[in-house]
Amino acid sequence: MEEAVGAGVRIMGAVVSPELARTSRGTELHAVLASRAVTVQEVTATVFGPLADTDSPQGIIAIVEPRRWTVEAIPVDGSATLLVIDGVQDPGNVGTLLRTAFALGAGATIVLRGTADVWGPKTLRAAMGATFRHPVIGLDDAAFITWARRHEVTLLATASDGEPLTRVMGKGEEGGGKGVIAIIVGNEGAGIRPHLNAIAAKRVAIPLAQGAESLNVAVAAGILLYEVSHGR
Repeated sequence: MEEAVGAGVRIMGAVVSPELARTSRGTELHAVLASRAVTVQEVTATVFGPLADTDSPQGIIAIVEPRRWTVEAIPVDGSATLLVIDGVQDPGNVGTLLRTAFALGAGATIVLRGTADVWGPKTLRAAMGATFRHPVIGLDDAAFITWARRHEVTLLATASDGEPLTRVMGKGEEGGGKGVIAIIVGNEGAGIRPHLNAIAAKRVAIPLAQGAESLNVAVAAGILLYEVSHGR
């Protein structure tokens, strides 16, 4: 909620319980909402409990009007780095991916079919407010492929048997050192779908220690976004 306020999204109303007033941050948040003429309904903890989606709510539930980004919000000039999520089903992972993309300066995140709802409660909590500031655009496969080709986006598909990213980035334009680069991360079990692998310029990987099978998808995305952003 603090991030929603800071991002300037429209807050249509809120319900608060006595729990919110137990911290100075909660009291301050309540005051900010009141100063912005947001309708705030105070209820007892007994009434509030069944409304909350978590076992230990912090005392506030709000209705906000999220920003809806279109494909025009995706940066296609200069050396932008993008994240593409293909069929990641765990909402916690999706939220963490959005948080990571925002924190590491990705220009936008493109969400393809089969991915968990970016506006679901678990996803929103895991994103920690990034959803209110970071462009997130849902596209079907055909629209994404057409868009990527039109703007000559270099697609890097993550794969356990891919080439080490640091080696790819060291190859200059062949590896996508210039222009827009989009890193595609895939489903936790199945990986990136074959037709997306087929159009990628390179399949890339993070070298792991012997005996390590894999990384969490959000952790891997963070490493790859950092390497691309700093390896141009």
